[in-house]
Amino acid sequence: MFSALELTLILLVAAVLGVVAFRMLHLPPMLGYLTVGILIGPHALGLASNSATTHLLAEFGVVFLMFSIGLEFSLPKLLSMRKAVFGLGMAQVVLTTGVAMLCGWLMAGLLPQTFDIGWGASFALGGALSMSSTAIVLKMLTERLELETDHGRRITGILLFQDLAVVPLLILAPAIAHPGGDLLQTLGIAALKAALVLFLLLYLGHHLLRRWFRIVVQRRSQELFMLNLLLITLGAAWITEMAGLSLALGAFIAGMLISETEYRLQVEEDIKPFRDVLLGLFFITIGMLLNIRLVIESWPIVLLLLVVPVLLKFGLIAVLARMFGASAGVAIRTALGLAQAGEFGFVLLNQAGGLDLVDPELVQLILAAMVLSMLAAPLMIANANKIVLKLSKNEWMLQSLALTEIATRTMSDEKHIIIAGFGRSGQSLARLLEEENIPYHALDLDPARVAEAQSAGARVSYGDATRRESLIAAGIHRAAAIVITVADTHTSIKILHYANELEPAVPAIVRSAHEDDIDKLRAGGADEVVPETMEGSLMLASHALLVMGVPLPRVVQRVQAVRSERYASLRGYFHGLGDIADDAEHLQVRLHSILLNDKAASIGEKCGELKLNTFGAEITAVRRGKTRIPFSPETQLEAGDVVVVRGNASAIELAEAYLLKH
Repeated sequence: MFSALELTLILLVAAVLGVVAFRMLHLPPMLGYLTVGILIGPHALGLASNSATTHLLAEFGVVFLMFSIGLEFSLPKLLSMRKAVFGLGMAQVVLTTGVAMLCGWLMAGLLPQTFDIGWGASFALGGALSMSSTAIVLKMLTERLELETDHGRRITGILLFQDLAVVPLLILAPAIAHPGGDLLQTLGIAALKAALVLFLLLYLGHHLLRRWFRIVVQRRSQELFMLNLLLITLGAAWITEMAGLSLALGAFIAGMLISETEYRLQVEEDIKPFRDVLLGLFFITIGMLLNIRLVIESWPIVLLLLVVPVLLKFGLIAVLARMFGASAGVAIRTALGLAQAGEFGFVLLNQAGGLDLVDPELVQLILAAMVLSMLAAPLMIANANKIVLKLSKNEWMLQSLALTEIATRTMSDEKHIIIAGFGRSGQSLARLLEEENIPYHALDLDPARVAEAQSAGARVSYGDATRRESLIAAGIHRAAAIVITVADTHTSIKILHYANELEPAVPAIVRSAHEDDIDKLRAGGADEVVPETMEGSLMLASHALLVMGVPLPRVVQRVQAVRSERYASLRGYFHGLGDIADDAEHLQVRLHSILLNDKAASIGEKCGELKLNTFGAEITAVRRGKTRIPFSPETQLEAGDVVVVRGNASAIELAEAYLLKH
């Protein structure tokens, strides 16, 4: 056996190698964790075992994930979702359990010599089948920025009810196995405890949390802030567990309460390292459960137990979502997100095995099928749009209508700015553009935000900027620039890919939450990357200099000097910084992308030999195909290259004529 340190090192090495390999294959990292768990688990190489400590740490990963999800919600938003939670969620659990019981009876009738499945066993298996993977689904939705979409909210509501439903299911299973106790009294006490705890957390927590956080923050200690954050997260999880509810539900409520305070953004950043590391460990432990030998030996039965429940669950959820008012596309996306097995399903299945409700051999076969369904979940969610378009005849029409709406709104726009993402950053940018009478059009995936913004007169449409069709409808071919304000680097790179593919001459400006991603975004085709951390530091520095009595022109000069070093669009141009008042002409610096056609005279020339500085212009980047190539004075231009030139209006006009002259 390995020591605790050796086991930790094995898990870390395996996790790093697995994620690197799957990133190189352009597959979700989650599949890397699950595959690693299968390989190093007790049923394969045997390098790691499912110890109680490992499971506890893995469960903390789900706790911190649910806490992060809670930060995206608020109490009013949760109340607005009550139809999805207690309507659609309850219907899903009850109907799935009921249909699974019916299927269990049918299986017992068809295979009476193989498995003895009574109604008690069917109920336990139905309860396990009704659960979906909170960790996998919500992590995928978060990464794909789909939490606020119509299907994302429905999925979240159903998952929240599943967390609540675990309690009565765990109580009912032993009562069915060993009848004789007062079942109604037991359920009543459990419901009363759950209601009391939820009331205390939601009501008292709502009133006390902001005051307590203010006391902690006034101590001005980052260490104390982190300790307090861990205390609240794990404390709320412990309270709900003591009441018979799940750890994850308590963490979700804690995050939801903090989301209503001014400390939400700081908390979100501080919790990420704990969440991502421990969640990776959780996925590894799920992979460890898969017995490869059992799957190979009994593959027909495992395949049957995999395909039938997934298809059954998919169909039931899709029908229920339609009954609760969802469009066909939203219903299918909701069903695809929840068709797999879940973590609590393992708990219910193990309980059924311990109570001798289900044959131990059948438990192992079902367990293998459940793990395989969780392995397939990331691929199903990632390809949801393709699946929806194949299954729903109306989806093409609905998407076409949405694209037509975008195209109609932007039809008259010329030289406008496309804003990808209409959160706080996108809205601030839109207000500035309106004040300067510069046309813009924004795309966002939050239907509530889009509806509210449209009613206020904002030029925004519901659309996915990561799709080629949405960018075309938004007028990418007529746009002056595209500004990507989403904080997720992977999403930004995807938008850049399609923007450069469709119209490589349109400059792309990207917001970056971390400076570490600047090179990655530039390699993806960004003409300029604006790191939030640097801009925040500049504002702090400028205010500090003003407080110390430094004259305002000198403060502006300092800030511009730093920006000119950092940003390619400003670098080296502000040579007249000694006289700010007379520098208005230089402040009109802009980026302009020039596509070199086959007859351009500059083809075959080296960038350093063009001497565009004689016009007051300068080449800042060269894009070849879909990517930005390493740029230097020795870079030789080719037909089809996009040359990004920086300068004022007259300098750019002269430079373009020089580069394209025949």
